Amino acid sequence: MTDTDRKNDLLRYLQDARDALLWKLDGLSEYDARRPLTPTGTNLLGLVKHLTGVEVGYLCDTFGRAHDVPLPDAQDMYDNNADMFAAADESREEIVERYRRAWTHADASVRELSLDTVGAVPWWPKERNEATLHHLLVRVLGDTQRHAGQADILREGLDGAAGYLADNDSLPPLEWERYRARLEEIAAKAAG
Repeated sequence: MTDTDRKNDLLRYLQDARDALLWKLDGLSEYDARRPLTPTGTNLLGLVKHLTGVEVGYLCDTFGRAHDVPLPDAQDMYDNNADMFAAADESREEIVERYRRAWTHADASVRELSLDTVGAVPWWPKERNEATLHHLLVRVLGDTQRHAGQADILREGLDGAAGYLADNDSLPPLEWERYRARLEEIAAKAAG
């Protein structure tokens, strides 16, 4: 397998996760796309906004590669967690468009650099801030999959929409109410 094959494989899985995450916004009201759905404030648009910074941070900034993706001020991100929610003056379209621009820049970095290229992650401690493109691409893929999984659960809780993509839910053909009732019964028996 060549370096190009490895990159293409990793980028394909990363793109699948990006697409799954954005699908979770389809058909939602502005309120549901933005509102906090966990005690720590996790929300769907915030996940997209966060991953925008993850992509350009790890796959562009780390390697000194320019991009035109506006991000929250670093101090605001640390003090106010500003990369984890959509501000009132940010539209859904604007956040999604920034995410798509981020992944265009990130993909260009991956395609143009060797997987063993070493970069310096600006926000890591200086004594351990070096990492290869391969390491950081796997990290971004893992982070994106993790947040896409969170989005799966959040969206299912909002309106029952479940599965991988609108045209490929990847769910077995079960009678879900009966299945859930069976699991509830099993849990109750196990609890005594």
